[in-house]
Amino acid sequence: MTGNPQRAQILIEALPYLRAFHGKTVVIKYGGAAMTDDALKHQFAQDVVLLKVVGINPVVVHGGGPKISRMMDRLGMEARFVDGVRFTDAPTMEVVEMVLGGTVNKEIVSLINQHGGSAVGLTGKDGNLIQARPLRNRKGEDAGMGLVGEVARINPGILAQLEQGRFIPVIAPIGVDDKGQAHNINADLAAGSVAHALHAEKLLMLTDVAGILDADRNLIGHLTRTQVDALIEQGVISGGMMPKVRACFDALDGGVGKVHIIDGRVPHAILLELFTDTGIGTEIVNR
Repeated sequence: MTGNPQRAQILIEALPYLRAFHGKTVVIKYGGAAMTDDALKHQFAQDVVLLKVVGINPVVVHGGGPKISRMMDRLGMEARFVDGVRFTDAPTMEVVEMVLGGTVNKEIVSLINQHGGSAVGLTGKDGNLIQARPLRNRKGEDAGMGLVGEVARINPGILAQLEQGRFIPVIAPIGVDDKGQAHNINADLAAGSVAHALHAEKLLMLTDVAGILDADRNLIGHLTRTQVDALIEQGVISGGMMPKVRACFDALDGGVGKVHIIDGRVPHAILLELFTDTGIGTEIVNR
């Protein structure tokens, strides 16, 4: 009996957040350890289903780079990376589509459905969801990465239809150009663009770190966009965190209220970030 008041308090703490987010869209970028650890995979699926049950509209955008690399190894194909980005020629793109749009996407759909949801798997080809163009460098020129793409436009109509039908969209970040050619798109950036296009209430980025850390490796719970820019200038934010930060900025530009970079290794990380007063990661706001 002694634990009952504490359990009730947890529910009461969640109440204002349940009320505030009811009917709103939350985009979740799913990746890292949360995609590889069996227990975390099931907890992720449970969190997503719970969001839908309480009247929130989750949209999942997933990665899957390690599984692409393993499949290329099995096929005797050599993976080539430039500044951490996978060079994608036509044979590699075939593997990307097979793994991301097939194996990984359908595994996530199956997990969500197993826990009582109604998930639908998509790539950017479905309904022309993600219109792509070749990745460009800082000068606006073709970056020379083959079929690596960036988002030119999101057509969110199919997502709106799925949400109205009580379905949960699960999106593999494969875009298509105006000639029908598929492009491999960074999942972080795709998630930011989807959140932008949907004017989502929140974007959650699941990572393998606690969030954004300061120079002393301590978690920073709250940042403004100006503060993030300063940390980039100081070199505190760099490397693999940069695509996530760019995705966050894209989402904020689209009117997303807050973006959150959270530790996907924490059980039920999504619920802890959304429905508790303290949260578990770093939230970023415009000002």
